[in-house]
Amino acid sequence: MIAKELLNPKSIVICGASSDIHKPGGKALKNLLESNFKGQVYAVNPKETEVQGIKCYTKVEDLPQVDCAILCIAAKFCSQTVDVLTQQKGTKGFIIISAGFSEENAEGAAIEKHIVDSINAVGGSLIGPNCTGFLNTNYAGCFDTPIPTLDPHGVDFITGSGATAVFIKEYGITNGLTFNSVWAVGNSAQLGIEDVLEHLDETFDPEKSSRVIMLYMEKVGDPQRLLKHSRSLINKGCHIAAIKSGGSAAGSRAASSHTGALATNDAAVDALFRKAGIVRCQNRQELTTVCGVFMYPELKGNRCAVITHAGGPAVMLTDVLSNGGMEIPSLKDHPASPALLEKLFGGSSVGNPIDFLATGTAEQLGYIIDAVENDYEDIDFSVVIFGSPGLFSNREVYKLLDEKMKTCKKPIFPVLPSIINVKDEIQEFIDRGRINFPEECVLGNALCKVYNTPKPQPENVEQPAIDVERIRKTVDRCKSGYMEIADYNELLDAAGISRKKSVEVDKVEDALAFAKEVGCSKDVPLVMKVVGPLHKSDVGGVTLGVKDLETVEKEFNRLIVIPETYAVEMYPMLDGTDVYIGAIKDPKFGHQIFFGLGGIFIEVLKDVQSALAPITAAEAKEMLTKLRGYKILEGVRGQEPVNIDLYAEQVARVSALVQAAPEIAEMDLNPLLGNPRYVTAVDARIRLEK
Repeated sequence: MIAKELLNPKSIVICGASSDIHKPGGKALKNLLESNFKGQVYAVNPKETEVQGIKCYTKVEDLPQVDCAILCIAAKFCSQTVDVLTQQKGTKGFIIISAGFSEENAEGAAIEKHIVDSINAVGGSLIGPNCTGFLNTNYAGCFDTPIPTLDPHGVDFITGSGATAVFIKEYGITNGLTFNSVWAVGNSAQLGIEDVLEHLDETFDPEKSSRVIMLYMEKVGDPQRLLKHSRSLINKGCHIAAIKSGGSAAGSRAASSHTGALATNDAAVDALFRKAGIVRCQNRQELTTVCGVFMYPELKGNRCAVITHAGGPAVMLTDVLSNGGMEIPSLKDHPASPALLEKLFGGSSVGNPIDFLATGTAEQLGYIIDAVENDYEDIDFSVVIFGSPGLFSNREVYKLLDEKMKTCKKPIFPVLPSIINVKDEIQEFIDRGRINFPEECVLGNALCKVYNTPKPQPENVEQPAIDVERIRKTVDRCKSGYMEIADYNELLDAAGISRKKSVEVDKVEDALAFAKEVGCSKDVPLVMKVVGPLHKSDVGGVTLGVKDLETVEKEFNRLIVIPETYAVEMYPMLDGTDVYIGAIKDPKFGHQIFFGLGGIFIEVLKDVQSALAPITAAEAKEMLTKLRGYKILEGVRGQEPVNIDLYAEQVARVSALVQAAPEIAEMDLNPLLGNPRYVTAVDARIRLEK
């Protein structure tokens, strides 16, 4: 639990307080004095007797008992200061703004550890060090500005970057976003993003708590805890949007498998957020816009009415919404449309977008909104675009818009783009507690992301029945490294994963005997592959469509002498579309399952979905529809479709296998051949790490 002395202190001391508000100690004191804090404020500075009208102590030893301390002093002085405060002054809340700790060098890391140990010893809580601070509706314990409008139902913002927090707050405040708390955790020496989420989860009050949480993170320290508490909060009715930056290179690795090449840290974050129900954003504008959408009534469907007095923005918004999976139903032939059209100026259109021209009035906007609310049953929400060329005031339009938003059940999202021409009217609209979305395409993208982000996956899901005892026996007898064909076939069989039936031969006589046994012919062609080389195709180690004994002998003799080859695998040739399933274990995220289009182009096209285990067949089936090449799986130009139910079941069985055998570090089933009758693995690689 986070100490109450940090959250709601009765007294606060600023160590390093100053009258110079351009210094962190001066600005932190100014922010505190101008905040809602009702308790006692103290200041410490050896060179001052009074700062900003507050009595100033020369050293912390002279202070009375104090609940919370904000440190704006050099790192080298922080250890002793914390020791005095914790051991002599009963201080349990700490915000260390100072830098020069673990982010700088080993000496700083040692100081940081000592501080954390001292605070932990008294059951205290620490924000920072190396942060901009903390604020909530009780007080402002930060040195940065702007200080947002604080509202118990505003956003809870948790960030690993203080500077980024400033920019995010600025953009959000400009458009009417309010905040309940801002946690700039800095180095996260004690309290990190996951700790704050846990606190919000464990203290959640359906009557009093904020329901919108905004995250900015540059690392995911504890994925499982993030998943646990995000899932719990969202299931309680909260909404979470997050930026996870630094993903482009963070997870790159030299990989020995197709799955390894796909499994970046960023892909794992995507899978984690999807499982948790977190809306992932890519920039500050998108993050604040998504949180703004969260502040409006929840979308119950994806059918939008675009209401506008300007054609261009409406067309652009329609494109974004349509491309993002939303619907813009035509209203041209709706029975209610003629009556609505009669109330608008000539030349208006009600086809959707509903365009009531640049001369449209507040009264006409009211007619349109009422029709959308009461008559157009195929509409779930609306976006109203209304700016100004600067010739007249929009005050009456925005006043009516505010009134309609109070009474309508269908959500109305305002796009008020004229941030210069009618800035005063927009500010009045925001002052009524409204949020403006000044750019229609940014809003459209945010609406699509919010609607398309799935609800959290259940914590406990039913997995396919597999032979766990047989799997454990096989894994236990094998060493680390790539498994032999016979061993990994044993695993696949125990997990119920469909595979081709094959043999390994190292003598030409055995190759001919197998060919005779299965009746090798034009009706039963064989596949012959090298055993040993990592990437068989790259070394010319795959021969398809072997139809006679003469070719069997010739190809065996060619394949067996390829470097690193110690045997040749043979099996009857299967047919179907190449698909793929892979798994890889991340030390933090656990097993990640990949699936999508397979074959030799997997690393080029990378048309795959990924999820964190466990994954159910139902979840896999839904995710398969998101593939760019899904229509290939459905069958195109006479090609047989892939049995999606069987494919999804195989994905779930791989998920169950890696949970039963956590020693599986990497696994490739590529390709599996899929058609209406089967989805069968024809090549596999499994690597163990014990």
